Amino acid sequence: MPKNSAKRKGKRILTTIACVLFALVFIAMSSLTVFAAGDVSSAIQSTWNSAQTQIKNVVNNVVFPVIDMILAVLFFVKLATAYMDYRKHGQFEFAAPAILFGCLVFALTAPMYIWTVLS
Repeated sequence: MPKNSAKRKGKRILTTIACVLFALVFIAMSSLTVFAAGDVSSAIQSTWNSAQTQIKNVVNNVVFPVIDMILAVLFFVKLATAYMDYRKHGQFEFAAPAILFGCLVFALTAPMYIWTVLS
């Protein structure tokens, strides 16, 4: 019986080594350096300048309200579950509702200052 377990252990080690080598080769092939031809930064700046108003409108009118709604729902659900735990155990847990409230305040006020930070 010890021979069989030694064979399994050797096979397991070889399999592990093969998997690690495959992962390393895959990472090496995926992370090749790419050199761009021409001035990339001016192309990015001109693209941003031409699409800036559209991006701002979409983010301010779609993305932020969706994030606000999700955070508001999560906040009220967590507040309700914290209250139920309080009724059951007699101790109110403030951490999770406070974190969600802080995130909600941050997300609600972000459209006022985020574009000055990014510009």
